[in-house]
Amino acid sequence: MFKIGFIGLGVMGEPMAANLLRKGYSVTVFNRTPGKADKLLELGADEAASPAAIARESDLIITMISNDDAIREVYYGENGLLGSIMPGTIVIDSSTISPALARELHASVSAKFGDFLDAPVTGSKPAAESGSLVFMAGGDIEVIHKVHDVLSAMGRKIIPMGPGGSGSTAKLAHNTIVGINVAALLEGMTIAASGGIDAKSFLELVNSGGAASKMAELKTPKLLDRDFSVQFSLALMLKDLRLASALSDELKTPTPVLETVKSLYQVGDAMGLGELDLSALAHGYEQWINKRITNHSNAEEVAAAAEAPATVTQDDDASAATGQNRRRTERLALNVPLKLSIYQWQQEGSFTGQLIDGTLCDLSENGLQIASGFPLAVDMFVVIHFPQDSELPPVTGRIIRIETNGSTFRYGCLLAGLAPYQRLQLEAYIKKQRITAD
Repeated sequence: MFKIGFIGLGVMGEPMAANLLRKGYSVTVFNRTPGKADKLLELGADEAASPAAIARESDLIITMISNDDAIREVYYGENGLLGSIMPGTIVIDSSTISPALARELHASVSAKFGDFLDAPVTGSKPAAESGSLVFMAGGDIEVIHKVHDVLSAMGRKIIPMGPGGSGSTAKLAHNTIVGINVAALLEGMTIAASGGIDAKSFLELVNSGGAASKMAELKTPKLLDRDFSVQFSLALMLKDLRLASALSDELKTPTPVLETVKSLYQVGDAMGLGELDLSALAHGYEQWINKRITNHSNAEEVAAAAEAPATVTQDDDASAATGQNRRRTERLALNVPLKLSIYQWQQEGSFTGQLIDGTLCDLSENGLQIASGFPLAVDMFVVIHFPQDSELPPVTGRIIRIETNGSTFRYGCLLAGLAPYQRLQLEAYIKKQRITAD
């Protein structure tokens, strides 16, 4: 039985490694971000300090990593796999990467007298957890046969695709269809919602008719429950569509639908939806039509918020008396935990970001007041992630005011891109929090 090294313990990698352990394999794990191995250690895994340590201790290595740059770091970086890999080792990469990089890895592992397969998977988090993934494998067919039992411990089917790089090519073609399917589903739901069709009835029709698809089946319960927790993130889908677009250019293959849908996911990512499930693209459509495209259990609360009279302050009475048209403001004292995405510009022309903790302290007609121990600057833009039970999408805010109190900062944030119905939903949620607190 193979002694397996597993690198990459994210949404997909952690349950894949868990299934290997449950099938009795000896598994040593490594993740670039510490703390991801705890559940696997409880199942009997060992943890290594680096990819190089994995290479020294394993005769079969599986990598499941997010993108080309991360793969290069794990394979070619300091303490990387290729510096310590032993002759005869089999390496399987199940990430979604460019076919060019997959072919490069084939050559690099071969030069170390090992065997390499590019074997990405289809099936999101639920399939990884249930061991029902489908592997599309590029590489030597005899090597595929050697690792069949290992792959079968994590999946229900292994499909040989051809020589090195073929697995990655097949995955990009496959995920192009997946991305288009989800966008098409949401667009159809938007038409139905605009025409007054009940979302549950419409999705029943979709899943019963010619528009049925695996994506519609998977996303129907999530959309009806407005559960945008990650099965497969919007950011990863956008990454895959970008890779597919570059591949189609390389192959001189016209892909007009791919280019249009890629733009939709770019809009979703710019809205701060990247770390949510790709079905969170629904928020973009909802902003465009200014209404929800799914049913909502809190509809009565939102309607009540819309009908509730605004609190009139003394300033409003004074302005009314003087004939001045001054804005009415209601301020609500709060203590709601938030997450904030902070983005910084890089020299290469891209952004890098980090997630910090914050607390929603105050809501006014103009925006929000947020407390955090992290220092920010005026005019910086942040993406505000509300608690999941609010069912609100991430919202972009611009910092317009800073107050300090010891090591705590209070930031006045002017909101951008918040649709009117979402504003009402935010007010309804916050009023509910006040009542609970009281």
